[in-house]
Amino acid sequence: MPAITSYPQGTPCWFELVTPDQAGAKAFYGDLFGWALTDTDLGGGATYTTAAIPEGTVTGMTGQMPELAGHPAFWGVYLAVDDVDAAAAAATAAGGTVEAAPFDVMDLGRMAAIQDPTGARVNLWQAASMIGTGTKGEPGTPCWNELISPDLATATAFYTDVLGVQWNSTSMGEGMDYTLLMVGEQMQGGAMPPMMEGIPPHWNTYFYVEDVDAAVEKAIGLGGKSVAPAFDVPTVGRMAMLADPQGGMFWVMTGEAAA
Repeated sequence: MPAITSYPQGTPCWFELVTPDQAGAKAFYGDLFGWALTDTDLGGGATYTTAAIPEGTVTGMTGQMPELAGHPAFWGVYLAVDDVDAAAAAATAAGGTVEAAPFDVMDLGRMAAIQDPTGARVNLWQAASMIGTGTKGEPGTPCWNELISPDLATATAFYTDVLGVQWNSTSMGEGMDYTLLMVGEQMQGGAMPPMMEGIPPHWNTYFYVEDVDAAVEKAIGLGGKSVAPAFDVPTVGRMAMLADPQGGMFWVMTGEAAA
């Protein structure tokens, strides 16, 4: 797939693991997905890990801030914006919370961390020298993102107000509907209610693999856990939910819709 050079506003564009064990996470994901890992010294003993495949940069990994001590690892999603300061202001006006006001990340870009009105956290990214994930459609790359919220009407309206995206409902058969995130004419993600009580609002990240069952077996062998066993979704593909050894949850997926 050709290198990605830009992301329209509202598109998931970068994916970042926040983990209490960066070395352990590097060993797990590097082996699972075949990522090449590069550390950048941030000073004060902190490093930022960039994961890549030969076709381009894929994701990042960072250690936890002290206030997150004891929290499981988690994957964070970044949404592309044209003007992060304007988007952060719009988020507040639309009923969201700005948890980290816009700030520059060296010469890479400018970001903010927000929470939508239902509680799902997401980051906003205004690209400068780094646009985000540089390639997709290859094994080991992010292929889908999904907003989980018990109040989809409120959550989806928020992202429409802030980012100008649209949402379309589609039938998955057997009486089940699914909400698609549309950026222009392109599907860029989805949204659905939690599958069981007690799951907090959040954004899911899916990674493309060539064989879901083999990826699950390998992840377990590397110290991960199966959270949702592999299953098929008609016309979409096969998928499974996993947790890394530090508790970070993610999905693996294969099929025409994932590539």
